[in-house]
Amino acid sequence: MFDSGVGGLSVYDALRRVMPDAGVIYAADLAGLPYGTKTEAQVAARVAGLLGRMSERYAPRLVCIACNTASTIALGMVRDVLEVPIVGTVPAIKPAAAMTKTGVLGLVGTGATIRQAYVDDLEARFAHGKLLHRIAAPGLVALAEDKLRGREPDLAALAQAKAGLAAMERGDAIDTLVLACTHFSLLKEELGAAFGPGVALVDGADGIARRIAHLLEGQDIAAGPSRFVVTGPPEAAAELGPCLAARGFSPPEPF
Repeated sequence: MFDSGVGGLSVYDALRRVMPDAGVIYAADLAGLPYGTKTEAQVAARVAGLLGRMSERYAPRLVCIACNTASTIALGMVRDVLEVPIVGTVPAIKPAAAMTKTGVLGLVGTGATIRQAYVDDLEARFAHGKLLHRIAAPGLVALAEDKLRGREPDLAALAQAKAGLAAMERGDAIDTLVLACTHFSLLKEELGAAFGPGVALVDGADGIARRIAHLLEGQDIAAGPSRFVVTGPPEAAAELGPCLAARGFSPPEPF
């Protein structure tokens, strides 16, 4: 399971609900964080290169790219170079569009994600005839990283995202918010408080977990400890110790 940082833990948590005992290696590219401010070429080269080397070292049965930015940019490239099943993470526009009653949806993601043609295609296919407002909220990535490190959160980024969406056409009618970054799913409590009970928060974590379980169905998946590997020095993940231990991970190790 691969992400730029800790955002993919939201997918890991969902996976544990359907596959509680499977051995998982979670790879956090802390040396490359954040992805949302990088160019498409930078993200594609980095993700494909890292996953190629990681697959050689760890020989996984399946790879999950638990990052919307990496998936919307590099999913096809990674599938071309790896021989194992690849599960990506893309904005949950389809279920969100089916849920909205006002026909007005918001989507929060990184700058790199919200401008992708992949997202344009999802909107055209599943939200035709509805208003889908996208906003980049890179500050929420840092907020999620801080939260899991036990730091005092700066909630200004939440207010900025809410105000930005409210200022758009019929923004006050948004009743469904797509969390198009796995980091943001770790902030559901904070986002729920900011947007209020009238706005449903939608992500793809549970669907991704079900897809992984389906692809591995019938295989002899050995139970084992969860490992947390990082690019860059492991000390960069030292503050994550309590949240990782609570999820059953061994101490962070370098890649």
